[in-house]
Amino acid sequence: MHMLLQFNFKNFKSFRDDTTLDMTATKISEYEKHIARVGGEQVLPIAAIFGANASGKSNVIEAFRYMHEYVIFSLNYGGDAPKKERDGFVRPTPFVFDSNSKDAESFFEVYFTDETDIKEKTYNYGFTIDSEGVIEEWLNVKAKTAKESTKVFYRNRKTDELDLSGFTNKVKDNLAIALERETLLVSLGSKLKVEKLKFIRDWFIKNEFTNFGKPIENFFLSNVVPENFATDENVRKKVVDYLSAFDNSIVDFKVEVIKGETEDDEKLKIDAVHKMVDGNGFGSIPLQQESAGTLKMFALYPWVNDILQSGGVLIVDELNAKLHPLLVRVFTQTFLNKELNPNNAQLIFTTHDSWQLNANLLRRDEIWFTEKQDNGISQLYSLADFVDEDGVKIRKDENYEKNYLLGKYGAIPTLKYFDLFKEE
Repeated sequence: MHMLLQFNFKNFKSFRDDTTLDMTATKISEYEKHIARVGGEQVLPIAAIFGANASGKSNVIEAFRYMHEYVIFSLNYGGDAPKKERDGFVRPTPFVFDSNSKDAESFFEVYFTDETDIKEKTYNYGFTIDSEGVIEEWLNVKAKTAKESTKVFYRNRKTDELDLSGFTNKVKDNLAIALERETLLVSLGSKLKVEKLKFIRDWFIKNEFTNFGKPIENFFLSNVVPENFATDENVRKKVVDYLSAFDNSIVDFKVEVIKGETEDDEKLKIDAVHKMVDGNGFGSIPLQQESAGTLKMFALYPWVNDILQSGGVLIVDELNAKLHPLLVRVFTQTFLNKELNPNNAQLIFTTHDSWQLNANLLRRDEIWFTEKQDNGISQLYSLADFVDEDGVKIRKDENYEKNYLLGKYGAIPTLKYFDLFKEE
């Protein structure tokens, strides 16, 4: 149960400047039951990001995903790694339409809290990186009752600084000897079983990413099944119960394991079992013949189930794709329901579905917008922080959807006719 408090990044794709996605609650008075109080912080379970096509919504997700993957895999990029893996180092894409930014480092940072610790500590971890590898990396920790954070470590390639004051002398020596320019200390420390650093890497591992907007990834996700789905009847029953929230026609699944040429090569043939409409028994069809919405919810189940049990963060790009707005609402409400979400799992998602803005569902500080300016720079801002032309903040009784579509909050496409189709 480690809740994300804040994600900060800079110079990543269309986001040139300092950008913050803040999961802590502001001092507004709606839907107070959404708030989880951990580590001296008031934390929100949801961040819904709205915006026009090409406004930068997905880039917010991709920035978090880059940080996530670099923490997990950076050990493979060091000088002693096999050449194929070492060549896998990829610099994050900077904002390229600025002569300074395109050659500058990118910045990634998270704050998260550990409510399982009796001291309810808050962690601040981040790094900057350029085409040659890691420039800076830092880890600070603060107990709930402490006035200030304590530095665990800090490194800076440009000043040749390596401060490992938060470790024993033996750990310091092991880290200093093995550290590579492309490798993060948290990745190296996790490999060396340094508990403080393994804890940070494990936090990232618990977070899950899905993107149903990419055809290749969508195909992969649609072929993922829950663990023990073929062998455990209780697992299949849980999936049926989950799907019944929007489609109660499926009453069971039939699963056949098809062996391949090798022992590890096997596939599952899954049929969805339905009641016959005339009441005479049951019939079944291949799962892949179910609706796109049903297939998407089936594909989401393993991630939702894992996150609700572990209390991590589920990040979904284009949640609304192939889903009815009411189904998106049901999905979102799962994370808002304390009984269904006792471990304070969090959901961050992007969507085009403006109906969710006016569904009496989200707080103003759970609603975020991305907007790309004329110079190509994207901005991310919360509805709770938005002020109109007169400097007035948005009221909680406003029609968010109507005002959003009217352009009051920005973050909508500039609409023009397709002149190229006009006959000469």
